[in-house]
Amino acid sequence: MTAAELDVVGIGNAIVDVLTHADDDFLVSHGLNKGSMTLIDTERAEALYGAMGPAVEVSGGSAANTMAGIASLGGAGGFIGKVRNDQLGGIFAHDIRAGGTTFRAPPATDGPPTARCLIFVTPDALRTMATYLGVSVQFGPQDLDLDLLRSAKVVYLEGYLWDAEPAKKAFLEASKAAHSAQRKVALSLSDPFCVERHRAAFRQLIEGHVDILFGNEAEIVSLFETPDFDSALQQARGHCEVVALTRSEKGSVVLAGDEVHVVDAIPMGPIVDTTGAGDAYAAGFLYGYTRGLSLYRCGELGSLCAGEAISHMGPRPERSLKQLASEKLNLT
Repeated sequence: MTAAELDVVGIGNAIVDVLTHADDDFLVSHGLNKGSMTLIDTERAEALYGAMGPAVEVSGGSAANTMAGIASLGGAGGFIGKVRNDQLGGIFAHDIRAGGTTFRAPPATDGPPTARCLIFVTPDALRTMATYLGVSVQFGPQDLDLDLLRSAKVVYLEGYLWDAEPAKKAFLEASKAAHSAQRKVALSLSDPFCVERHRAAFRQLIEGHVDILFGNEAEIVSLFETPDFDSALQQARGHCEVVALTRSEKGSVVLAGDEVHVVDAIPMGPIVDTTGAGDAYAAGFLYGYTRGLSLYRCGELGSLCAGEAISHMGPRPERSLKQLASEKLNLT
């Protein structure tokens, strides 16, 4: 096995987020399921965009947000995703590279436009997402950069990408490439509705190809179809080397074999917007993991990054996570 050049390479939807504030009445009137992600078509994307209030456009995408967090911590990361040669594609590519993440995928010259996610943040800081996947649905094995994958200690797979058939084949090929190079494979469950759509396939993927599993309370309960978190926790044990489960203000629980670590949340001020909290947690956790920190410390670092993410609008860090880790956790 050659030495890894990168800490983590993420594979996911390359999306530009469009964020706005909205109230519950807006969500109801537009048929949006509060606190979840709904896939929409071109016509609905245009109608919702026209109905939105003033908005902020920032590069997003779950795995891409995680990679931005790793870069902010001082880690070396890469990202694999598909964009078009359009304005939003240019914004996405510029932003992720400017943040310090390797992104070398050439933009597609035909097909649907770059993906965008319309995010409605209600006064209780919950985010409701309507996602138009655009050219991301065409992501498949042909878009994998196998050399980049093999160069990372961990390959991080975004569960949202599983909605498209070609991406499923790409995930399997990516995980095989990673394991052939003796690297680890991590998966984010992404969303409880995503788990409901693909429960059986996710469980097969986890059993055969995933070393590190990330999910929240709702996702893990849905995955194992259990009535409560404690039951899901017991079922999750043993399916992967490491399972990291977030519980909002209750922090997180990290499992590995017989180990169980309960990690507190680390508030960084009032909760403004929960968009990207799980992505940020994964960034902190994986950064610690690739540096050989204890699983408890990995969870602490995840909590710190999630606390920073929910203290402002948008999913990507506004403060240096490396500096915060030094100040709050004495990590260098």
